[in-house]
Amino acid sequence: MSIVKFLTSKVFFKQLALAIVAIVVLSFLILKWLNITTNHGEFVTVPDLKGKSLETVEIELNDNDLRMEIQDSANYNPNYPKYSVIEQNPIAGAQVKENRKIYLILNPSGYRKVEVPNVLKRTFRQAKPQLEALEFKIGEITYIDNIGKDVVLGLKHKGKTLEPGTMLPLTSKIDVVLGNGNR
Repeated sequence: MSIVKFLTSKVFFKQLALAIVAIVVLSFLILKWLNITTNHGEFVTVPDLKGKSLETVEIELNDNDLRMEIQDSANYNPNYPKYSVIEQNPIAGAQVKENRKIYLILNPSGYRKVEVPNVLKRTFRQAKPQLEALEFKIGEITYIDNIGKDVVLGLKHKGKTLEPGTMLPLTSKIDVVLGNGNR
């Protein structure tokens, strides 16, 4: 039998019809199975976790059939308690599937430490922006007799003399000792 005769025969059209019916039935069964196994249309609302401790967050997420994953927490926020949630993803109120991971960023125990730069023997005008760029606060400014007017002669933190390279927490207050221009 030639190919042209076979493609126009009743046997070919019966087989083609059976294949199409089988594909339609199989597709229908797969879609129904997916609806059941993926809980189609069922969502959980993400609770607001900001400002809560890790223990409280764990209980809330378990009650809502959600999981948590803690991400790096480098930015200290003084408005939140230590080790509490400061950010979450997805945000509170979002609709998610059960067993979804909620990514949390926790508040560290304090500001990270930064190295004090070497600003000795520089003018205060040069030293101030360098210290403020590292988020240090300029505290008390004192003057001592020295020929260099407004030249940084020393740095202090809580009454103790600082050496360049000392590690201090961000936002620390640094007192500056300057020359007054007198011999």
